[in-house]
Amino acid sequence: MTIAPNEPPKATRAAAAAPTAADMPVLLPTREALLERIGAELPGSGEQPVTLLVIGLLRRDDGWPTPQTTLAQVTGLLARSIRGDDWLGGSGAAEFAIVLAGPTATAELVGARLVAAVDALGIAGVSASAGVAPLEPGLTANEVFRRATLSLTAARRVGAGTVIRYREPV
Repeated sequence: MTIAPNEPPKATRAAAAAPTAADMPVLLPTREALLERIGAELPGSGEQPVTLLVIGLLRRDDGWPTPQTTLAQVTGLLARSIRGDDWLGGSGAAEFAIVLAGPTATAELVGARLVAAVDALGIAGVSASAGVAPLEPGLTANEVFRRATLSLTAARRVGAGTVIRYREPV
């Protein structure tokens, strides 16, 4: 009886291989991390304005889920487009959250530019809209997130390229 040799393979993969572009959306911080980040920023938001910008993808087809390649392209675009002191995370399926240092008006401009940049990627049938909500002392992280996603929902209903800021009902 012959016993096969028990030798390790000659070519082994590196343990800490660099993530691929397709892994980018998976590597984004989660909604829980987003809420923690908002909670950490809230106490100082009265001194230095901070705003939450939520960008959601719109698709003309009914396919679900959004292809990983599309999410990777958009994630790469957003990561390259934000400043060093801003924070990028995932907030839901095909949604991205950015905690921006600056006033709401700045976040609206950034949102409009990023929504246009998503469209300029040229991915067939994919566009974006955005919702904006300022971090204000006295609010909880969940309330800021609710306001931003409510604004995103309204922007999606209006259509591609729309950015809506949360405003208190009168």
